[in-house]
Amino acid sequence: MDDATAKLWATQDRHVGDRERLFRAVADALDVDTVLYPGSYVDIAPSMIFDHVTYVDNDKRFPKFFSDQAGVREIISAQRDDDNFDVNPIHADYTTDLPIKDEAVDLLISLYAGFVSEHCTRYLKVGGTLLVNDSHGDASMASIDERYEFTGVITSRDSHYRFGAATLGGYFIPKRDEPITVERVRDLGRTIGYTKSAFAYLFTRTS
Repeated sequence: MDDATAKLWATQDRHVGDRERLFRAVADALDVDTVLYPGSYVDIAPSMIFDHVTYVDNDKRFPKFFSDQAGVREIISAQRDDDNFDVNPIHADYTTDLPIKDEAVDLLISLYAGFVSEHCTRYLKVGGTLLVNDSHGDASMASIDERYEFTGVITSRDSHYRFGAATLGGYFIPKRDEPITVERVRDLGRTIGYTKSAFAYLFTRTS
């Protein structure tokens, strides 16, 4: 493994195993084979859980990291019981057209990467799942997107993640009496203050 690869991964994985635990909680709740992760940087933890993952980022360090194919696979294989997985890196801005077929993936990941759902829902199968947090407002955006149904949350406590699908009606209620609109969410570029929140949210694409 190249030193640069090891250093980048160590920086990404500074809370050792945290993202792997997150994706394990998702895998335990869903039937997922193919994954798209726009704005991933070098977070390869999904490949420790899922067999077919496409990573997309335009950071200049991204192509060098993934060019060390043996090193990347070494990191992933250390957390798996098998070597039956593929890693597909795309060095690009996810807001542009990607070389991916529409409705091709089971899981779309949007974590700390902006409005992924606006640009990449086209690649998610109807019946597939969006995993999204609201640091940049993308969960808020999904909550008002007619293509999605809110179907679950991922909560975090003591570095452990848990899926839940009960009492979802308590989420996405603003603390202030204000409408949630696409324009409002876009302008804010961050989460709206809600009465109840979770680490991440799951939405099923319905159309």
